Amino acid sequence: MALDKGHIVDTALNLLDEVGLDALTTRLLAERLGVKQPALYWHFKNRQALMDAMNDRMLELAGREPPRPDAHWRDYLRANARQFRACLLRHRDGARVHAGTEVSLEELAPTEAELAFMVAAGWPVEEALDLLVAISRYIVGCVLEEQAAKTGEATERLDAAVTAYPHLGRAVAHYRRQGFGAAFEYGLELLLAGAAGRLEAIKSGAPPAGG
Repeated sequence: MALDKGHIVDTALNLLDEVGLDALTTRLLAERLGVKQPALYWHFKNRQALMDAMNDRMLELAGREPPRPDAHWRDYLRANARQFRACLLRHRDGARVHAGTEVSLEELAPTEAELAFMVAAGWPVEEALDLLVAISRYIVGCVLEEQAAKTGEATERLDAAVTAYPHLGRAVAHYRRQGFGAAFEYGLELLLAGAAGRLEAIKSGAPPAGG
C-alpha cells in the first residue's frame, strides 16, 4: 500500500493511544508502518509537523458544527466547548498533542464564521476572539490535568491530612466526589456567565476590555 499522509496520521493516532506521546517517536511510527524512518520526512519535515497533522485530524474527526444564525451565542459556545473537550479526551495525551499547534488553514473559514456569528450577537470582533481563545485554553488546561491525573499514596496522604481542616476537608471531599466532568462544567458556566456580563457592559457603552 502506498504511504500517504492520511495513513501516516491515522497510524500515529492509533500508536499514540497505545504508547502515549512521550514514547511516540518517528522511529517507532516508521516501524509500525513497515518503512524506513527517512520515508516519513517526505511527508513531514519534523515531529512538530506530524503533531500539527495529528491535531488537525483529531479536530476533523470531531465534526465541528458551524453556528446556526438563530442560536444563542452562549448555547453555541457551551456546545462547542463540550465537543472540543470530548475531542481531546478521545485520544491519550490529546491535549498535549493540541497544545502549541497553530490553527490550520482549513480552520480559517469556520473561525471566520464563528466570529461573524459573535459580532452579530453584539460582540466586538476583538473581544469575540479573546473569548474564544480564553475558552479554548480553559478546555486544554482542564483536559491536560485530567489526562495527567494519577492516584496513589500521595493522594491518599493528602486526603487523610485535609480532614484536620474543616473547610478544606469538606471542599476536597466535594472535589473528589464531583469528578472532572462536573468540575469542567462548573468552570465553563462561570466563564459564560462572566462573558454574558461583559456583553451587557459592552451594549451599555463600556470601554474595551483592558483599555
